[in-house]
Amino acid sequence: MSRYDEAVRDTWRHAASPAGASREALFRELVRYATLAPSSHNTQCWKFRLAGDSITILPDFDRRCPVVDPDDHHLFVSLGCATENLLQAAAAFGLRAEPRFATGRDPAIEIALTPAAPERSALFDAIPLRQSTRCEYDGKPLSASDLRLLEAAGDAPGVRLRLITARPEIEKVLEYVVAGNTAQMRDPDFVRELERWIRFGDAEAIARSDGLFSRSSGNPAAPRWLGRRLFRIFFREKTENDKYARQLRSSAGVAVFSTESSDPGHWVEAGRAFERFALQATALGVRTAHLNQPVEVAQVRAQFSAHLGVAGGRPDLVIRFGRGPEMPRSLRRPVDAVLA
Repeated sequence: MSRYDEAVRDTWRHAASPAGASREALFRELVRYATLAPSSHNTQCWKFRLAGDSITILPDFDRRCPVVDPDDHHLFVSLGCATENLLQAAAAFGLRAEPRFATGRDPAIEIALTPAAPERSALFDAIPLRQSTRCEYDGKPLSASDLRLLEAAGDAPGVRLRLITARPEIEKVLEYVVAGNTAQMRDPDFVRELERWIRFGDAEAIARSDGLFSRSSGNPAAPRWLGRRLFRIFFREKTENDKYARQLRSSAGVAVFSTESSDPGHWVEAGRAFERFALQATALGVRTAHLNQPVEVAQVRAQFSAHLGVAGGRPDLVIRFGRGPEMPRSLRRPVDAVLA
């Protein structure tokens, strides 16, 4: 195995049985499972505070993306994803987890943990298998039963999930994806921010354990000096738009998550709903990947929202899904690096 393969194996794994583990060791394992959640640009924009019988998930604003995410929407969605992973792991390890979003100057998710009978679910089992799979899928539709399971997993108060599987409607979504991507490609600040979070080679990815690993998107690994040159040569508007068109058209459908109110508490709930959706998809052998350009560019988001008929809130996430191959995995920072 290569060093990168070893790092992937050590990252994406289930824990040994927690029976007999100390409270601190158990809580650290819960944090590790939480860090396997997705985050925008894989920034891992979270901190965890262990105290008594609770774990608090805090935003790490030093890892925010001010260009693509100026209002920290994606950041709080990412915290929601981490929260859901932690809740699924807590149940499997015999803990009842009760999350509460604390508003105010220092927003955070406070999770009270009390002993309970262990309940291991298919969603928990899927945590080390889930990935954002950025490649073309097989183009085949999902069964009605699979779609019902996905819809049920993404159901949450204050969050609306719309599954789009009809080809004409998918083509309409593609129009907004292309419009958003074109606007971003023409924004030098967006391109610089994206480049900053790309990890071009194995050694760089291992050293940083964050960001967008080049091979996870189907690109070759290279040392950073060469990867940056290749990125600036080949990262072009038409090429990227054509790639997203192929990927979306190869998908079984699109899931759009919307919230009834646009505030950090609802964004956290959108993240939790999406993570359950992604874990259920993984349990079914279905891949997922983000196509968030229509919700990241304000002007396009307004048009996309009107197209969807979203009232009172905003569309939060655009997710394509379908069956396809596994791609090389990204890494995560160690638990000690994310403890507050």
